[in-house]
Amino acid sequence: MTNDPSRVPDRGVLKRLPASPARRGLSEQPALRQVLAQFATGVTVLTAGGDDAHGMTANAFTSVSLDPPLVLCCVSRAARMHTAIVTAGSFAVNVLAAEQQELSKYFADWRRPDGLAQFDAVGWTAGAKTGAPLLNGTLAWLECELAQVSAGGDHSIFLGRVVATGRGAAEHALVFYGGRYHEVDGRARAA
Repeated sequence: MTNDPSRVPDRGVLKRLPASPARRGLSEQPALRQVLAQFATGVTVLTAGGDDAHGMTANAFTSVSLDPPLVLCCVSRAARMHTAIVTAGSFAVNVLAAEQQELSKYFADWRRPDGLAQFDAVGWTAGAKTGAPLLNGTLAWLECELAQVSAGGDHSIFLGRVVATGRGAAEHALVFYGGRYHEVDGRARAA
C-alpha cells in the first residue's frame, strides 16, 4: 500500500475514522460515558411502592407518546430498582427541581436503607394510583402502570402508561451535564 492517492483504488469516498477506544487501549465503557456526558439530561428519582419499595436517581427517562400517554425509563437489570418495578407493576417518576441536588445524591447512594425506610429521610406521599412515593418539592411527577418491559443490553426498558400527573411549585430544573449538576431557570433565550 502506498500513500500516493493516485494509486489508491476508487472505492467511493473513503473517510479515516478514529480508532475505536478498544484499539486505543481504552475501555469501551469509560469512553462511552465521556461521550454520553455531553448530552444534558433532566434528573429524576424513580420510585416504586409495595413490598420491594425503592427509589433510584435516574436520567434515562423520556416521554414516548401523548396518545396513549406513555413514558419510558431504563434501569440496570442488576439494580434493586429493577426488582421493585417488576414486583410492583408500576413506578413513579419524580422530576427534580434545581434545589434538589442533595436528594439526587441521596437516591444515588447505595448505602441508604432498604425498603420504605429509605424514604424516612425525605418528605413524600404515596401516589393515589400506584402507591409509589411522590417526593415533596419536585417540579413534577408521573405515576405509571408498567405496560411493557424490553431488553436493552444490560438494562431493561420499562414502558409505562401514565395514569396520574402533577406539578409542584418549584420553578427551576435540575440538569446533569458533563458529570456535574446545573440549574435551568426556564427563561427563554433569544436565538
